[in-house]
Amino acid sequence: MATSNKNTGMLSELYKSLDPVLGFFSDYPFAVFLVVITLAFIVAKIATRIMSAVVVQFTSRTRIKWDDKIITLLSGPTFWTLFLLGLVMAFIPLKLSQSADSILNSLVATILIIIWSGFLLRLIGILLTAFSQNAKEQSIIRLQTKPLFQNLAYILVFIFSIYLIFSSWHIDMTAWLASAGIAGIALGFAAKDTLANLFAGVFILADSPYKIGDYVVLDSGERGKVTHIGIRSTRLLTRSDVEITIPNAVMGNTRISNESGGPHEKFRVNVKVGVAYGSDIDHVREVLMDIAQNEEGVCDEPEPRVRFRTFGNSSLDIDLLCWVEEPEVRGRVLDALNTSIYKRFNDEGIEIPYSKHDIFIKEMPGINHNKE
Repeated sequence: MATSNKNTGMLSELYKSLDPVLGFFSDYPFAVFLVVITLAFIVAKIATRIMSAVVVQFTSRTRIKWDDKIITLLSGPTFWTLFLLGLVMAFIPLKLSQSADSILNSLVATILIIIWSGFLLRLIGILLTAFSQNAKEQSIIRLQTKPLFQNLAYILVFIFSIYLIFSSWHIDMTAWLASAGIAGIALGFAAKDTLANLFAGVFILADSPYKIGDYVVLDSGERGKVTHIGIRSTRLLTRSDVEITIPNAVMGNTRISNESGGPHEKFRVNVKVGVAYGSDIDHVREVLMDIAQNEEGVCDEPEPRVRFRTFGNSSLDIDLLCWVEEPEVRGRVLDALNTSIYKRFNDEGIEIPYSKHDIFIKEMPGINHNKE
């Protein structure tokens, strides 16, 4: 109330400064009303043009592009602010009653709050878009987290705007805030699982342990490609082309192996093979390297490698290590490598040992040796 009276007083002082110009129409209040509105419109137009020209001159020296959009957005609210203030001043010579003057001030304040709230919402959208497009991998604001921050900002602006509008109409918000607090506590108890998923979704989007397109493996054994990261849940597409939905509260409290993480998305394939004792180990190594280098799905970098691991019970245990472009093709490449190894070993005369068991029968069942 005090702020409204102060603003009205300032406008009254500004109106008195126009007495030398408006003195000719002092006997015609409605004519003064029209003159002040016209002057307000002209002043608002000129001020908006001057401000735009000055700001454009300044922003033309910068490399960023989104500041031009802000200038376009700012001209509208600036014009309407100056014009509506002039409108309030134009009603002064009409000598409205105190209640009518209060309603006029509250109405103008409400319109200005709505105009500037819309400007603020569009400004937030422009800034978040600019930051997310130029964000680094570990930045908090990225394309994946942009909707989250945008929705939170919209909610805050909406709540603050509602509070200012109620204040402009001199409505006490204490009872409303107390009721909202009680309702919030009741809602929190009733929807604790939903809120747990919500907060876990916020942390997942902010921390980014995985992103859309990554292949992840959970402690429970589920493995698949991340197709969607929402506020409530995460969706995985398994190798069986079945989409499973996992609550974010579960994803936030389980151990996740991100097979697409690390310095690159390439995934290592480990082919275990055993050869018989007495085999030429150097020849085996050359054959395995040749198979890996000629396989289309195997990456040239990192280079395939062969490791002689251990002396097994009946074989020399060897690992063929090679990389594929992404975890999704691991099964197909592993199948191709196993097939090629089996065929080449047969052609090269390299024996792949298998378990053998000799059975000795001490006596045939059902024969009575004590029979005379």
